[in-house]
Amino acid sequence: MATSALWALALAGTAFWALRLSAPLAGAPYPPAAAPSAGAPDAMALGRVLGVLPDGPAPSAPAAASRFELLGVLAGSTHAGAALIAVDGQSPRPYRVGSTVVPGYVLQSVSPRRVVMGPGDGSSGAGLTLDMAALK
Repeated sequence: MATSALWALALAGTAFWALRLSAPLAGAPYPPAAAPSAGAPDAMALGRVLGVLPDGPAPSAPAAASRFELLGVLAGSTHAGAALIAVDGQSPRPYRVGSTVVPGYVLQSVSPRRVVMGPGDGSSGAGLTLDMAALK
């Protein structure tokens, strides 16, 4: 009988501690630690460290005119017509007068072998004139 009482006491102690340890805590004893805020990483410095970017100044963007190639024009009046324009070496697409070719450039007018593009927001930014290549 003594051994069964001993086993019952061991079982009761085990059950007590199992329930006690598995119960959720009422509140965290300490507030959560705040992570230190890191500043934004310097992308240029990181690129130089990883060998992706050159050490010199950043390469300049290509001239705006070199991004576009005028392949065809369907000219009516100055404010009516369309042009076939390739942008950044991609396949050419047709654009009507008044449509956006790329952000910042709207097809403003067409003539038989020339188109004029400029800012679409009505500002007085620099316009861009594209001429078709000479016939061979």
